[in-house]
Amino acid sequence: MKAKVGAMTVVSSPVSGSRLDVWLSAMRPRTLPMALSPVFVGACFAEAFAGRINGPAVFVAALAAICIQIATNLYNDVGDFERGGDGPDRMGPARAAAGGLLTPEEIKRAAFGFFALAATGGLFLVSFGGWPILLLGALSILSGWAYAGGPAPISYSPFGELFVIAFFGLGAVGGTYWLCAGALHSEPLLAGLALGLFAAGVLMVNNHRDAVADARVGRRTLAIVAGAGGSRALFALMMAAPFALVVVMVAAAPERALWLAFGAAPFAWGQARALFAEAPGPGLNRVLARTALTQALYAFLLGLGALI
Repeated sequence: MKAKVGAMTVVSSPVSGSRLDVWLSAMRPRTLPMALSPVFVGACFAEAFAGRINGPAVFVAALAAICIQIATNLYNDVGDFERGGDGPDRMGPARAAAGGLLTPEEIKRAAFGFFALAATGGLFLVSFGGWPILLLGALSILSGWAYAGGPAPISYSPFGELFVIAFFGLGAVGGTYWLCAGALHSEPLLAGLALGLFAAGVLMVNNHRDAVADARVGRRTLAIVAGAGGSRALFALMMAAPFALVVVMVAAAPERALWLAFGAAPFAWGQARALFAEAPGPGLNRVLARTALTQALYAFLLGLGALI
């Protein structure tokens, strides 16, 4: 399908292949590392700083995080479609509901099914982490739904990046650490903030790319509020701040090789430069994917450094 956006023609290719391929595309598997990376770092930090790791709890926490991520992705797909947000001027990958590949009803059923699976895992985790895990799990599921659902979706406001930092950074790393150690310290919170900033950067690229289409349906994302120049500057800050936090973490725990995380700095710098160089459009899909990979590399090196 082709659509004219100003002087530019945007080509949106529908998802081809089997029904399974359609479902997998709707779940957006490329976003799943953003769910797993905080759990990995939280577990590594628990082993490094508390000398304790709870294998079954970490495994179930990872599965629950994946389920919440998938459910949020699915509900975002159908929520945007129902609000007219996935029109022909959208520059991202094809969506299942807007493309008529899946019905809104079956996407909603699948989303709530994954939310239910996450809740089941959360109830198991409560036996290890008590009421703080119950509260965190309930808020995570509620926020996953509220991101694109309800009368005032988070994704239609300037607060999406704060939501991501809170739940895909601080909550995920801190919650995993709590499950293993039964306590919470500054190091996992700093690590959670760093990973959350990377995840917020992924969202910023997405919203910067789609600013014109989002404004058409009344969205007021941070990228729209900040403008093109402001969103680029904020993204650069989101790519730089995690490395400033590494300096703080190294100062707090000089006996650990947390400085290994600086190995991801060239990649973060590359994405910041790319966003300044690339005009809003489909070309930013590469920046978005590479930002998610940069977060995964940062998480791996940070977790590894904690264990050394």
